Amino acid sequence: METFFTFLEKRVDDCSSLLCVGLDPHVSELPSPTAASALDFCLTLIKATAPYAAAFKPNTAFFEVFGAEGWTALKQVIEAIDEESKRLGSLIPVVLDAKRGDIASTAEAYARSAFETLGAHCVTLSPYLGKDSIDPFLNYPERGVFLLCKTSNAGSEDLQDVLVLDEEERRKKKDSDLFPLSSFVPMHIRVAQLAQKWNTKNNIGLVVGATHVEALKRVRLAAPDLWFLAPGVGAQGGELEAAMKAGLRKDGKGMLIPISRGISRAKNPKLAAAEIRDEMLSIRNGI
Repeated sequence: METFFTFLEKRVDDCSSLLCVGLDPHVSELPSPTAASALDFCLTLIKATAPYAAAFKPNTAFFEVFGAEGWTALKQVIEAIDEESKRLGSLIPVVLDAKRGDIASTAEAYARSAFETLGAHCVTLSPYLGKDSIDPFLNYPERGVFLLCKTSNAGSEDLQDVLVLDEEERRKKKDSDLFPLSSFVPMHIRVAQLAQKWNTKNNIGLVVGATHVEALKRVRLAAPDLWFLAPGVGAQGGELEAAMKAGLRKDGKGMLIPISRGISRAKNPKLAAAEIRDEMLSIRNGI
C-alpha cells in the first residue's frame, strides 16, 4: 500500500532534492496586510521553486491571522501546489505546519480539517497527549505526521531534555525498582523510541531541529528508519552540513530540510532554491 513516505521518497528521487520550501507569509513582508497579498506571496514562491522542492511547508499561523479569508487562501495555496505537481508530473507533498495536539473527537476534527478540507498530505503534531491523540491522523494511511521531538528553538530544553526512564527499562519496571542514571534518557529520545514503535503504517516522522546537532545524532540512533523534518538552517543559526551529517540515514535520505526566509527574501528565489538544493546534494554525496 502506498503511504505518505513512499510518496515523499518518490518525490525526493524525482527532483533530486531534500529541500522543503517554507511558505511563511509574514505580514511585515507583504505589500499589504491582507489574505490576498499572502496568497500572491505564496503563489510566486511556488511557481519559482517547485522544480527544486521535495515538499512545501505552509505555516497555518500566517494564514489564520487573516481570519476566514486566510483559511481560504491557505486552501488555494495547497491547490496551487497540486497544480504544479500535475504540471511537473510528480506529486509534491504538502506538510501543514500546524503543531496540533488534542484527543478524541477534537483530534478527529483536526485530522479532517488538515487532510480532507485543506487537502494537505502531512501535518506536524505534538505527541505529548499520547498515542490516542495522533491515532485519528494515522487512520489516513496515505497521509503522514511529523511528531515534535526536539524542536529548533532554544527553549526546547525546558521540557524536551528532561530525563525520563528509557522505554526498555520502563517495560521492565516494578513499583519497588530503583534505577541508575544510565537508565534514563532525554524526553526527546523517549518520543523517538515511541515513534519508531508506533510507525506500523510508515506514516510517522519526527521534527528534529537542525540547531541541535548532538540531538540529531541521538535521535537518529534511536529512530534509524524515520524521516526527520529538520527546521532551523539559516535564520535560526543551524549549519546545513553539520545537520545533514548528523541526521541523514545510511541511504542518504531521511531528512526534509525546510528553508523559508533564505529563499523568500532572496533577490531571485528560483536561483536561491536551486543553489540550496545543489548544496544539499553536494553535501550528501560527500558524506
